Amino acid sequence: MKKMLALVLTAAMGCTLLSGCSGGGSTGGGSTGGGAASAPTTAAPAAGGSSGESAPAETPAVDASMYEVTEPITIQWWHSLEAQYADVVDQVVSDFNSSQDLITVEAVYVGSYSQVNEALVAAHAAGTGLPAVTVANTPYVAEYGAGGLTEVLDPYIQATGFDIDDFGKGLVDASSYNGQQVSLPFLISTQVVFYNKTMADELGVTIPEKWDDMDSFLEKASAVNNGTTERYGTVIPGWDQWYFETFYLNNGVKLINDDQISTDLDNDAAVGIVNKFKEWCDKGYIYWANGTDASSIMRQNFIDKKAFSVMHTSSMYKLYTDKCDFEVGMAWLPGGATKNQEIGGCVLLIPSKNDQATKNAAWQFLAYLCSKDVNMTWVKGTGYMPTRNSVLHTEEGVKFLEEKPAFQCIFDNLDLINPRIQHPGWNQLATIWKNYMAEIMIEDVDIPGKIEDMVEEINEVLEDS
Repeated sequence: MKKMLALVLTAAMGCTLLSGCSGGGSTGGGSTGGGAASAPTTAAPAAGGSSGESAPAETPAVDASMYEVTEPITIQWWHSLEAQYADVVDQVVSDFNSSQDLITVEAVYVGSYSQVNEALVAAHAAGTGLPAVTVANTPYVAEYGAGGLTEVLDPYIQATGFDIDDFGKGLVDASSYNGQQVSLPFLISTQVVFYNKTMADELGVTIPEKWDDMDSFLEKASAVNNGTTERYGTVIPGWDQWYFETFYLNNGVKLINDDQISTDLDNDAAVGIVNKFKEWCDKGYIYWANGTDASSIMRQNFIDKKAFSVMHTSSMYKLYTDKCDFEVGMAWLPGGATKNQEIGGCVLLIPSKNDQATKNAAWQFLAYLCSKDVNMTWVKGTGYMPTRNSVLHTEEGVKFLEEKPAFQCIFDNLDLINPRIQHPGWNQLATIWKNYMAEIMIEDVDIPGKIEDMVEEINEVLEDS
């Protein structure tokens, strides 16, 4: 049975599963071009910058010696892995440094994905202070690819025989731009509902499968007395639109229209979702987590049983199970006409403005981080999912489900996890959207007026992208 499950997971992932800051190395920030690492230009992508849709031009043979590391070098890896992952980070970096004699990697925690983005864009603009390797949240791939921030990795892949196809088409598409590989899949997750299973069994409450059943669920799961909330039914992570955007997509909202220069966040379905969120906030059924330390506050509310459930990334599974003194359940988000979800987590990329010696060292470390063995190290030490198809054939891959049976809800729906929306203006759209949503949920405002202003700003961004 377990072997059959592993084969099913492999097929699903292969067919449909997809999304101290000093210089980049001892010679980082030198050459501003891609140098010999540039790959041939391909046809323009389909409207909206969707990755992986255009057929890449045939790649000519490369000289493998151009990508070798020949002298000792120290490089930096920027990451967003919080303190709970420090032991895994230290182990992986130490193992790599010990595995060869020329490259020394220094791991640098920069902060959240948005903080990494800010630091990376600033360093790219300055042409100095770049890391050799950095993580990036999946929605940034199109923006970075369009802006020339990322090194095209196809020549490195060819020169070293890296098995890119082991990721499956979906993950390759989510880390590509304009038919070229500009990053590699690293730590992959999706959205889930973590809930207090012990309390759910006591109250006879289940996580709804449909958006339309959220009202009755929140009435049962919440505890509100005389207008004071003692227990929220759920918490929405308002600091990142990724956690609530699938409610829109599954209820027929496109977010970016077919013309690629406008949004439909002002249509009836979208407005109806905003009004529902606001109604639940006003009733004290849900808490819209936003602002400083929003993530840690949300987590603590759940741990302290002040929230029946929270919507979060599946990568937080280990943290919740380690911290909670009750059984933690994990469920798929309530859907609408569809119940699709999106790839989360991050990719790894090499900044294009580093010199070639730094890029070569960066590639060796990047390929190591994405290797099959190291992938299982991350899987066992975190809540991230296996990303390599071959991993699922291993004994460790089969054992993964035995040790973390709560992940069954994800594996049951692997074919419904899709790449993120890829558009050069997506990051700006997302920032505008989540800021307006926070204002609407937390303050007493004119909702129609705010939606009108929001859509106007977003359309301007899309038109300029």
